[in-house]
Amino acid sequence: MELDRVETLFRTTVDEISKVIVGQIELIEGVLVAFLSEGSVLIEGVPGLGKTLLVNVLSKVVSCDFKRVQFTPDLMPSDLTGHSVYNMDSREFDFRPGPIFTNLLLADEINRSPPKTQSALLEVMQERQVTVDGKCFPLESPFLVLATQNPLEHEGTYPLPEAQVDRFMFKLIVNYPSQPEESEILGHYAAKKDPRQIASFGLQPTMQSQDVADVQTAASGVIVEPKVIDYITKIVSKTREWHSVSVGASPRGSVNLFISSRTLAACRGRDFVTPDDVKEVAPWVLRHRLRLRPEAEIEGLAPDDVILEILDSVEVPRS
Repeated sequence: MELDRVETLFRTTVDEISKVIVGQIELIEGVLVAFLSEGSVLIEGVPGLGKTLLVNVLSKVVSCDFKRVQFTPDLMPSDLTGHSVYNMDSREFDFRPGPIFTNLLLADEINRSPPKTQSALLEVMQERQVTVDGKCFPLESPFLVLATQNPLEHEGTYPLPEAQVDRFMFKLIVNYPSQPEESEILGHYAAKKDPRQIASFGLQPTMQSQDVADVQTAASGVIVEPKVIDYITKIVSKTREWHSVSVGASPRGSVNLFISSRTLAACRGRDFVTPDDVKEVAPWVLRHRLRLRPEAEIEGLAPDDVILEILDSVEVPRS
């Protein structure tokens, strides 16, 4: 697929999603870049900001198989992966796949289930396969886990295991809409376009599964010059030695920064990655991989503040 076609698909898809999701362009583009990179996304925000709605709209626009799981304290791992059932006729155990066997999995309010259930996603997010009763079952491509969570200070939530958090390519933050954007949201209802009935918006599919595969192939051919690779590794290395950070990003962070920068460049219609591409995706890739020192948190620093400090401290390679 030519890169101008990739850019057109990307812009068309963003515009189609924006028919329902007002504002939140960074969130929409971040989710789409992760989807085209086959990376999972953790979306955090208080209730009522449209996190679940975004995933529902995405499944309609990219025209792929979609399943939703509402995470609750009593959800078991087998409720996600599936389980074996004894067949009286064949006298053998038959595997009944769970909702995890799909293209787009919405793990809604993932931090409302205990760590035992959350850990059921570890293998599938990294290796795109599920192991049940000693047998491996690969998942079809494309595959994406989109998990939503409420801030941890809210009642009835569990902190996600660090091993699972690190497997998310991006962590995206949903903020409150501006006053004009909120007025536009109400305008949808006034025009009898209810987001609870997505069909009222007249969404049109912009991509099929084959288009996603073609975009991924095109993105894999985007050039990342050695100096840009050095720029990526310097940023990630800085996170491990920064004075306000106790635990920095792992090599998986470098890999995700590399892959997502390349995908973003392809979506912008370029066959090469620029430092600006790296800067744009850096907060998405790194914010959930940094653990700040207690004294930094007391001072009111957030991971995004530290990431900006690190980006300012690393020399940008010149073209």
